[in-house]
Amino acid sequence: MKNHKIQWILGGIALLVLPLVLQYFGNAWVRIADLALLYVMLALGLNIVVGYAGLLDLGYVAFYAVGAYMFGLLASPHLADNFAWFAAQFPTGLHMSLWMVIPLALVLAACTGVLLGIPVLKLRGDYLAIVTLGFGEIIRIFMNNLDHPVNITNGPKGLGQIDSVKIFGLDLGKRLELFGYDINSVTLYYYLFLFLVLVTILVCYRLQDSRIGRAWMAIREDEIAAKAMGINTRNMKLLAFGMGASFGGVAGAMFGAFQGFVSPESFSLMESVMIVAMVVLGGIGHIPGVILGAVLLSALPEVLRYVAGPLQAMTDGRLDSSILRQLLIALAMIIVMLLRPRGLWPAPEHGKSLAQKS
Repeated sequence: MKNHKIQWILGGIALLVLPLVLQYFGNAWVRIADLALLYVMLALGLNIVVGYAGLLDLGYVAFYAVGAYMFGLLASPHLADNFAWFAAQFPTGLHMSLWMVIPLALVLAACTGVLLGIPVLKLRGDYLAIVTLGFGEIIRIFMNNLDHPVNITNGPKGLGQIDSVKIFGLDLGKRLELFGYDINSVTLYYYLFLFLVLVTILVCYRLQDSRIGRAWMAIREDEIAAKAMGINTRNMKLLAFGMGASFGGVAGAMFGAFQGFVSPESFSLMESVMIVAMVVLGGIGHIPGVILGAVLLSALPEVLRYVAGPLQAMTDGRLDSSILRQLLIALAMIIVMLLRPRGLWPAPEHGKSLAQKS
Protein backbone atom coordinates (compact mmCIF):
# COMPACT_ATOMS: atom_id res chain seq x y z
CA MET A 1 0.00 0.00 0.00
CA LYS A 2 2.87 2.33 0.89
CA ASN A 3 4.57 1.68 -2.46
CA HIS A 4 1.33 2.55 -4.29
CA LYS A 5 1.13 5.89 -2.45
CA ILE A 6 4.74 6.70 -3.35
CA GLN A 7 4.04 5.84 -7.01
CA TRP A 8 0.98 8.10 -7.05
CA ILE A 9 2.93 10.98 -5.46
CA LEU A 10 5.83 10.59 -7.90
CA GLY A 11 3.40 10.38 -10.85
CA GLY A 12 1.63 13.54 -9.69
CA ILE A 13 4.93 15.44 -9.35
CA ALA A 14 6.00 14.24 -12.82
CA LEU A 15 2.74 15.52 -14.37
CA LEU A 16 3.12 18.90 -12.66
CA VAL A 17 6.77 19.32 -13.68
CA LEU A 18 6.35 17.96 -17.25
CA PRO A 19 5.32 21.23 -19.00
CA LEU A 20 8.06 23.19 -17.22
CA VAL A 21 10.62 20.71 -18.56
CA LEU A 22 9.08 20.69 -22.06
CA GLN A 23 9.27 24.51 -22.16
CA TYR A 24 13.05 24.26 -22.47
CA PHE A 25 12.65 22.30 -25.73
CA GLY A 26 10.13 24.77 -27.14
CA ASN A 27 6.47 25.65 -26.72
CA ALA A 28 5.56 23.24 -29.52
CA TRP A 29 6.19 20.28 -27.19
CA VAL A 30 3.98 21.78 -24.46
CA ARG A 31 1.30 22.33 -27.09
CA ILE A 32 1.49 18.63 -28.02
CA ALA A 33 0.99 17.76 -24.33
CA ASP A 34 -2.03 20.14 -24.17
CA LEU A 35 -3.68 18.53 -27.20
CA ALA A 36 -2.89 15.06 -25.81
CA LEU A 37 -4.86 15.94 -22.66
CA LEU A 38 -7.82 17.12 -24.75
CA TYR A 39 -7.74 13.82 -26.66
CA VAL A 40 -7.66 11.94 -23.35
CA MET A 41 -10.92 13.70 -22.41
CA LEU A 42 -12.45 12.82 -25.79
CA ALA A 43 -11.34 9.19 -25.59
CA LEU A 44 -12.70 8.80 -22.05
CA GLY A 45 -16.03 10.26 -23.18
CA LEU A 46 -16.23 7.89 -26.15
CA ASN A 47 -15.24 5.00 -23.88
CA ILE A 48 -18.52 5.46 -22.01
CA VAL A 49 -20.46 4.90 -25.22
CA VAL A 50 -18.25 2.26 -26.86
CA GLY A 51 -16.48 0.63 -23.90
CA TYR A 52 -19.22 0.57 -21.27
CA ALA A 53 -22.46 0.47 -23.26
CA GLY A 54 -21.07 -1.30 -26.35
CA LEU A 55 -22.54 1.26 -28.81
CA LEU A 56 -20.18 1.89 -31.74
CA ASP A 57 -20.20 5.67 -32.33
CA LEU A 58 -18.24 6.95 -35.35
CA GLY A 59 -19.63 10.49 -35.16
CA TYR A 60 -18.26 11.47 -31.76
CA VAL A 61 -16.40 14.46 -33.19
CA ALA A 62 -19.81 16.14 -33.67
CA PHE A 63 -20.04 16.80 -29.91
CA TYR A 64 -16.49 18.16 -29.96
CA ALA A 65 -17.63 20.58 -32.70
CA VAL A 66 -20.78 21.59 -30.79
CA GLY A 67 -18.73 22.57 -27.71
CA ALA A 68 -16.12 24.42 -29.76
CA TYR A 69 -18.66 26.42 -31.79
CA MET A 70 -20.73 27.19 -28.69
CA PHE A 71 -17.70 28.76 -27.02
CA GLY A 72 -16.66 30.43 -30.28
CA LEU A 73 -20.04 32.16 -30.63
CA LEU A 74 -20.29 33.19 -26.97
CA ALA A 75 -16.69 34.39 -26.60
CA SER A 76 -16.03 36.19 -29.89
CA PRO A 77 -17.36 39.40 -31.52
CA HIS A 78 -19.00 37.39 -34.35
CA LEU A 79 -22.61 37.64 -33.10
CA ALA A 80 -22.30 41.37 -32.32
CA ASP A 81 -20.80 42.03 -35.78
CA ASN A 82 -23.55 40.19 -37.65
CA PHE A 83 -26.72 40.80 -35.65
CA ALA A 84 -27.83 44.35 -34.83
CA TRP A 85 -30.23 43.24 -32.09
CA PHE A 86 -27.40 41.33 -30.38
CA ALA A 87 -25.02 44.29 -30.72
CA ALA A 88 -27.66 46.54 -29.11
CA GLN A 89 -27.74 44.27 -26.03
CA PHE A 90 -24.01 43.41 -25.93
CA PRO A 91 -22.01 46.09 -27.83
CA THR A 92 -18.65 44.47 -27.11
CA GLY A 93 -19.90 40.90 -27.50
CA LEU A 94 -20.87 38.28 -24.94
CA HIS A 95 -17.74 37.28 -23.02
CA MET A 96 -18.76 34.49 -20.64
CA SER A 97 -16.69 33.21 -17.73
CA LEU A 98 -15.28 29.69 -17.53
CA TRP A 99 -17.73 28.78 -14.77
CA MET A 100 -20.65 29.33 -17.15
CA VAL A 101 -18.96 27.97 -20.28
CA ILE A 102 -18.19 24.49 -18.95
CA PRO A 103 -21.73 23.73 -17.66
CA LEU A 104 -23.25 25.17 -20.86
CA ALA A 105 -20.97 23.10 -23.10
CA LEU A 106 -21.69 20.01 -21.01
CA VAL A 107 -25.48 20.45 -21.14
CA LEU A 108 -25.62 21.42 -24.83
CA ALA A 109 -23.45 18.48 -25.92
CA ALA A 110 -25.40 16.08 -23.66
CA CYS A 111 -28.69 17.23 -25.22
CA THR A 112 -27.17 16.75 -28.70
CA GLY A 113 -26.07 13.25 -27.68
CA VAL A 114 -29.58 12.36 -26.49
CA LEU A 115 -31.07 13.73 -29.73
CA LEU A 116 -28.69 11.47 -31.67
CA GLY A 117 -29.56 8.52 -29.44
CA ILE A 118 -33.35 8.73 -29.86
CA PRO A 119 -33.53 7.71 -33.56
CA VAL A 120 -30.81 5.02 -33.29
CA LEU A 121 -32.06 3.15 -30.21
CA LYS A 122 -32.99 0.03 -32.15
CA LEU A 123 -29.82 -0.07 -34.26
CA ARG A 124 -26.77 -2.17 -33.42
CA GLY A 125 -23.30 -2.90 -34.74
CA ASP A 126 -22.49 -1.76 -38.27
CA TYR A 127 -25.86 -0.04 -38.79
CA LEU A 128 -25.36 2.09 -35.68
CA ALA A 129 -21.80 2.94 -36.78
CA ILE A 130 -23.00 4.10 -40.23
CA VAL A 131 -25.78 6.29 -38.81
CA THR A 132 -23.51 7.94 -36.21
CA LEU A 133 -20.85 8.45 -38.89
CA GLY A 134 -23.47 10.25 -41.01
CA PHE A 135 -24.48 12.37 -38.01
CA GLY A 136 -20.88 13.51 -37.50
CA GLU A 137 -20.57 14.50 -41.16
CA ILE A 138 -23.95 16.28 -41.09
CA ILE A 139 -22.80 18.47 -38.17
CA ARG A 140 -19.54 19.34 -39.97
CA ILE A 141 -21.33 20.20 -43.23
CA PHE A 142 -23.94 22.14 -41.25
CA MET A 143 -21.21 24.27 -39.64
CA ASN A 144 -19.54 24.71 -43.02
CA ASN A 145 -22.67 26.03 -44.74
CA LEU A 146 -24.40 28.01 -42.01
CA ASP A 147 -23.09 31.37 -43.27
CA HIS A 148 -25.90 32.02 -45.74
CA PRO A 149 -28.55 33.49 -45.81
CA VAL A 150 -27.93 34.16 -42.09
CA ASN A 151 -24.29 34.15 -41.03
CA ILE A 152 -24.22 32.13 -37.81
CA THR A 153 -21.04 30.03 -38.02
CA ASN A 154 -19.09 32.10 -40.60
CA GLY A 155 -18.93 28.97 -42.78
CA PRO A 156 -15.54 27.64 -43.96
CA LYS A 157 -13.79 30.84 -42.83
CA GLY A 158 -14.37 29.83 -39.21
CA LEU A 159 -14.69 31.89 -36.05
CA GLY A 160 -11.70 33.92 -34.90
CA GLN A 161 -10.84 36.35 -32.09
CA ILE A 162 -12.13 33.87 -29.50
CA ASP A 163 -11.40 34.84 -25.89
CA SER A 164 -8.82 32.97 -23.88
CA VAL A 165 -9.87 31.38 -20.58
CA LYS A 166 -9.79 33.59 -17.48
CA ILE A 167 -9.79 32.07 -13.99
CA PHE A 168 -10.00 34.34 -10.94
CA GLY A 169 -8.60 37.23 -12.98
CA LEU A 170 -5.74 35.15 -14.39
CA ASP A 171 -5.72 35.25 -18.21
CA LEU A 172 -4.40 31.93 -19.49
CA GLY A 173 -3.75 33.51 -22.88
CA LYS A 174 -0.94 35.67 -21.46
CA ARG A 175 2.49 34.82 -20.09
CA LEU A 176 2.70 34.69 -16.29
CA GLU A 177 5.79 35.65 -14.31
CA LEU A 178 6.03 33.80 -11.00
CA PHE A 179 9.02 34.28 -8.66
CA GLY A 180 11.09 35.52 -11.58
CA TYR A 181 10.22 32.48 -13.69
CA ASP A 182 8.24 32.85 -16.92
CA ILE A 183 5.31 30.44 -17.41
CA ASN A 184 4.02 30.45 -20.97
CA SER A 185 0.36 30.49 -21.99
CA VAL A 186 0.48 26.89 -23.29
CA THR A 187 1.82 25.77 -19.89
CA LEU A 188 -1.04 27.50 -18.05
CA TYR A 189 -3.53 25.75 -20.33
CA TYR A 190 -1.78 22.45 -19.58
CA TYR A 191 -2.65 22.75 -15.88
CA LEU A 192 -6.28 23.61 -16.66
CA PHE A 193 -6.60 20.64 -19.04
CA LEU A 194 -4.87 18.35 -16.52
CA PHE A 195 -7.42 19.34 -13.86
CA LEU A 196 -10.32 18.67 -16.24
CA VAL A 197 -8.82 15.29 -17.22
CA LEU A 198 -8.46 14.29 -13.54
CA VAL A 199 -12.12 15.23 -12.92
CA THR A 200 -13.12 13.21 -16.01
CA ILE A 201 -11.15 10.16 -14.79
CA LEU A 202 -12.77 10.41 -11.34
CA VAL A 203 -16.27 10.60 -12.89
CA CYS A 204 -15.51 7.63 -15.18
CA TYR A 205 -14.32 5.48 -12.29
CA ARG A 206 -17.38 6.38 -10.23
CA LEU A 207 -19.65 5.58 -13.17
CA GLN A 208 -17.88 2.28 -13.82
CA ASP A 209 -18.53 1.04 -10.28
CA SER A 210 -22.08 2.40 -10.04
CA ARG A 211 -25.40 0.73 -10.80
CA ILE A 212 -25.55 2.70 -14.04
CA GLY A 213 -22.12 1.46 -15.12
CA ARG A 214 -23.03 -2.16 -14.36
CA ALA A 215 -26.28 -1.71 -16.32
CA TRP A 216 -24.32 -0.40 -19.33
CA MET A 217 -21.99 -3.37 -19.19
CA ALA A 218 -24.95 -5.77 -18.96
CA ILE A 219 -26.39 -4.17 -22.13
CA ARG A 220 -22.99 -4.46 -23.82
CA GLU A 221 -22.72 -8.19 -23.03
CA ASP A 222 -26.32 -9.17 -23.85
CA GLU A 223 -29.06 -6.60 -24.38
CA ILE A 224 -31.90 -9.13 -24.37
CA ALA A 225 -30.74 -10.65 -21.07
CA ALA A 226 -30.33 -7.16 -19.59
CA LYS A 227 -33.87 -6.25 -20.60
CA ALA A 228 -35.15 -9.53 -19.11
CA MET A 229 -33.46 -8.62 -15.80
CA GLY A 230 -35.48 -5.40 -15.64
CA ILE A 231 -32.93 -2.90 -16.97
CA ASN A 232 -34.52 -0.04 -18.92
CA THR A 233 -32.23 -0.41 -21.95
CA ARG A 234 -33.77 2.59 -23.74
CA ASN A 235 -33.01 5.07 -20.94
CA MET A 236 -29.60 3.54 -20.26
CA LYS A 237 -28.57 3.91 -23.91
CA LEU A 238 -29.73 7.53 -24.02
CA LEU A 239 -27.86 8.21 -20.77
CA ALA A 240 -24.68 6.68 -22.27
CA PHE A 241 -24.97 8.89 -25.37
CA GLY A 242 -25.62 11.97 -23.22
CA MET A 243 -22.84 11.31 -20.68
CA GLY A 244 -20.28 10.47 -23.36
CA ALA A 245 -21.20 13.54 -25.41
CA SER A 246 -20.91 15.87 -22.41
CA PHE A 247 -17.15 15.22 -22.10
CA GLY A 248 -16.76 15.88 -25.83
CA GLY A 249 -18.57 19.21 -25.47
CA VAL A 250 -16.33 20.40 -22.63
CA ALA A 251 -13.20 19.31 -24.56
CA GLY A 252 -14.50 21.22 -27.61
CA ALA A 253 -15.04 24.42 -25.60
CA MET A 254 -11.50 24.16 -24.21
CA PHE A 255 -10.15 23.53 -27.71
CA GLY A 256 -11.85 26.72 -28.96
CA ALA A 257 -10.37 28.77 -26.12
CA PHE A 258 -6.93 27.22 -26.57
CA GLN A 259 -6.78 27.74 -30.35
CA GLY A 260 -8.56 31.09 -30.42
CA PHE A 261 -10.09 29.92 -33.69
CA VAL A 262 -12.48 27.15 -34.80
CA SER A 263 -13.39 25.99 -38.31
CA PRO A 264 -15.15 22.93 -39.76
CA GLU A 265 -11.80 21.50 -40.91
CA SER A 266 -10.93 20.63 -37.30
CA PHE A 267 -13.89 18.24 -37.03
CA SER A 268 -13.45 15.91 -39.99
CA LEU A 269 -14.30 12.22 -40.17
CA MET A 270 -10.63 11.36 -39.56
CA GLU A 271 -10.88 12.96 -36.11
CA SER A 272 -13.73 10.59 -35.17
CA VAL A 273 -11.82 7.61 -36.54
CA MET A 274 -8.73 8.65 -34.58
CA ILE A 275 -10.68 8.91 -31.30
CA VAL A 276 -12.21 5.45 -31.84
CA ALA A 277 -8.72 4.14 -32.65
CA MET A 278 -7.45 5.55 -29.33
CA VAL A 279 -10.09 3.62 -27.39
CA VAL A 280 -9.52 0.39 -29.33
CA LEU A 281 -5.72 0.65 -29.28
CA GLY A 282 -5.53 1.27 -25.53
CA GLY A 283 -8.13 -1.30 -24.49
CA ILE A 284 -11.91 -0.93 -24.78
CA GLY A 285 -13.61 -0.30 -21.45
CA HIS A 286 -10.36 0.03 -19.46
CA ILE A 287 -9.70 3.60 -18.30
CA PRO A 288 -5.86 3.39 -17.97
CA GLY A 289 -5.69 1.68 -21.37
CA VAL A 290 -7.85 4.37 -23.01
CA ILE A 291 -5.62 7.09 -21.54
CA LEU A 292 -2.52 5.30 -22.86
CA GLY A 293 -4.07 4.93 -26.33
CA ALA A 294 -5.06 8.61 -26.41
CA VAL A 295 -1.60 9.83 -25.37
CA LEU A 296 0.17 7.56 -27.87
CA LEU A 297 -2.00 8.34 -30.88
CA SER A 298 -2.09 12.10 -30.22
CA ALA A 299 1.66 12.42 -29.62
CA LEU A 300 2.88 9.80 -32.12
CA PRO A 301 2.19 11.84 -35.30
CA GLU A 302 4.27 14.72 -33.92
CA VAL A 303 7.13 12.45 -32.85
CA LEU A 304 7.09 10.75 -36.25
CA ARG A 305 7.82 14.08 -37.93
CA TYR A 306 11.44 13.45 -36.98
CA VAL A 307 11.30 9.99 -38.59
CA ALA A 308 9.34 10.98 -41.72
CA GLY A 309 11.73 13.85 -42.54
CA PRO A 310 14.86 11.69 -43.01
CA LEU A 311 12.82 9.05 -44.88
CA GLN A 312 11.57 11.74 -47.25
CA ALA A 313 15.15 12.94 -47.79
CA MET A 314 16.22 9.36 -48.62
CA THR A 315 13.65 9.26 -51.43
CA ASP A 316 14.76 12.69 -52.74
CA GLY A 317 11.45 14.22 -51.70
CA ARG A 318 9.32 11.95 -53.87
CA LEU A 319 7.23 10.90 -50.85
CA ASP A 320 5.22 13.42 -48.89
CA SER A 321 6.19 13.49 -45.19
CA SER A 322 2.55 13.69 -44.02
CA ILE A 323 1.68 10.56 -46.03
CA LEU A 324 4.75 8.82 -44.61
CA ARG A 325 3.62 9.67 -41.08
CA GLN A 326 0.18 8.19 -41.74
CA LEU A 327 1.80 5.07 -43.18
CA LEU A 328 4.05 4.65 -40.13
CA ILE A 329 1.09 5.12 -37.75
CA ALA A 330 -0.97 2.57 -39.71
CA LEU A 331 1.89 0.04 -39.62
CA ALA A 332 2.33 0.55 -35.88
CA MET A 333 -1.40 -0.01 -35.27
CA ILE A 334 -1.48 -3.16 -37.44
CA ILE A 335 1.48 -4.61 -35.53
CA VAL A 336 -0.14 -3.80 -32.18
CA MET A 337 -3.48 -5.32 -33.22
CA LEU A 338 -1.72 -8.51 -34.37
CA LEU A 339 0.31 -8.86 -31.18
CA ARG A 340 -2.22 -7.40 -28.70
CA PRO A 341 -5.72 -7.86 -30.19
CA ARG A 342 -7.44 -6.70 -26.98
CA GLY A 343 -5.39 -3.49 -26.85
CA LEU A 344 -2.13 -2.38 -25.27
CA TRP A 345 -3.61 -2.31 -21.75
CA PRO A 346 -6.85 -4.34 -21.81
CA ALA A 347 -9.28 -4.68 -18.94
CA PRO A 348 -8.51 -7.73 -16.77
CA GLU A 349 -10.86 -10.64 -17.44
CA HIS A 350 -13.45 -10.98 -14.70
CA GLY A 351 -12.96 -14.71 -14.28
CA LYS A 352 -9.22 -14.36 -13.77
CA SER A 353 -9.55 -11.46 -11.35
CA LEU A 354 -12.11 -13.36 -9.26
CA ALA A 355 -9.88 -16.42 -9.18
CA GLN A 356 -6.95 -14.31 -8.00
CA LYS A 357 -9.04 -12.73 -5.23
CA SER A 358 -10.25 -16.09 -3.95
